[in-house]
Amino acid sequence: MDRLPHQERSLVLLKPDTLQRSLIGEVIARFERVGLKIGSMKMVMATEEQLFAHYNKDDAWFLRKGEGVIKDMTAHNMPVEKEPIEYGKDIIRNLARYMMAAPLVAMTLEGNQAVAVVTKLVGTTEPATSDVGTIRGDYTLDSYAHATIENRGVRNLIHCSESVEEAEREIKLWFSDVEIMNYSTAQERIMYDVNFDTVKE
Repeated sequence: MDRLPHQERSLVLLKPDTLQRSLIGEVIARFERVGLKIGSMKMVMATEEQLFAHYNKDDAWFLRKGEGVIKDMTAHNMPVEKEPIEYGKDIIRNLARYMMAAPLVAMTLEGNQAVAVVTKLVGTTEPATSDVGTIRGDYTLDSYAHATIENRGVRNLIHCSESVEEAEREIKLWFSDVEIMNYSTAQERIMYDVNFDTVKE
């Protein structure tokens, strides 16, 4: 069964803290229970080059985030020793270190509005402010301020694509076309087969 026009793909990376805390099965079960299909999955050791390409940030993003870092540092009476843009770049440098600390589980998830559904299940980027019931809200409590003080990436268990366009770009960084499987599940037949509920006489 080919992917239907209204079905989307999202990239999900289970980060080192998910693996180290033995939460892989628990997290994958959350996605499967809602009806998302795993199109591909593998364990990989990420490289710094791959991660910088993955996060794909520009100077405006680095500057905005760096200003936020300086605000947190100032609130905690920490010395500011660099320009805001460098603190912004440190976010990606710290993320890369965090993401290379252990293997990642990379996967693609498919389904109706997959990007929005995955984002809803995962929760907001900062675990401390993620809603109860989301993966981040239920399984971790890290915060931007805590990570800034310790000069590290936020330990938030998962990366997920923020848009359909971002998902398509990211998937190409982690998977070749032949690694994405084309198969159908019982849930798909129930959701997308227009003849499923037709009464046969």
